[in-house]
Amino acid sequence: MKTDRAFTRAIPAALVLTGMVLTLLFIVAPLIVIFHSAFSKGLSFYVDSIGDPDTLHAIELTLLTALIAVPVNIAFGIAAAWAITKFSFRGKKLLTSLIELPLSMSPIVAGVSYLFLYGMQGWLGPWLQERDLQVMFALPGIILVTMFVTSPFVARELIPLMQAQGNDQEEAATTLGASGWQMFRRVTLPNIRWALLYGAVLCTARAVGEFGAVSVVSGNVRGETNTLPLHIELVYHDYNVVGAFAAATTLTVIAMLTLVIKTFIELRIRKAGQSTTSL
Repeated sequence: MKTDRAFTRAIPAALVLTGMVLTLLFIVAPLIVIFHSAFSKGLSFYVDSIGDPDTLHAIELTLLTALIAVPVNIAFGIAAAWAITKFSFRGKKLLTSLIELPLSMSPIVAGVSYLFLYGMQGWLGPWLQERDLQVMFALPGIILVTMFVTSPFVARELIPLMQAQGNDQEEAATTLGASGWQMFRRVTLPNIRWALLYGAVLCTARAVGEFGAVSVVSGNVRGETNTLPLHIELVYHDYNVVGAFAAATTLTVIAMLTLVIKTFIELRIRKAGQSTTSL
């Protein structure tokens, strides 16, 4: 019996130790390597690498893409979640499946499909060319594929929550004479705000770090259509390893900030759930 108890107590300790070792190997160690390599030639070289015009343009292009794609996907996620959870209509299951499609499709395949649609040899290519509209290998193509790969994140957070909440509060607001906008702003939005913010954070992180789909449609033009992940690869292939790691620290800081915000939101959601349960 004593041996069994000792063995039972040892299992949690072994699991915790294994988790700590794996975290050190696969998370902490790469972070140390990134920052150590970035500053290996000194602070001045690091500042010069970040201040390089191509690097700054890549950062600006990445942020601009996220600033456009994320609000659009927030609006799409709210609309899709509202339609799926509040109404019954034909094609509801199909819409739910289509929302999940970008998560099951390879980003490379998504980029190629947009290339076949909007490229010069694509279905809409000749029509766009006649009107002198450049979609592929330009900012519009980068934004389009980024919107595609990030489209599920907000909706996936809102749909389960709105299904669990039901329609009682909205129906009560309608009975009291509230308009659609008033019902959304005063009833629905306060109930979903943390899940909405959580989905927006995940959407932003994916938009900033997207590589595969953007690499297909951007053309990889240095200083013009390279987002930050593509620029890092390009600088690394130029044998400027330190410069590549310096640029990578920007993405690393964004990822760490995203993790902090994500953890904070999870705590707030957990507290909100506990307070609701206590009532």
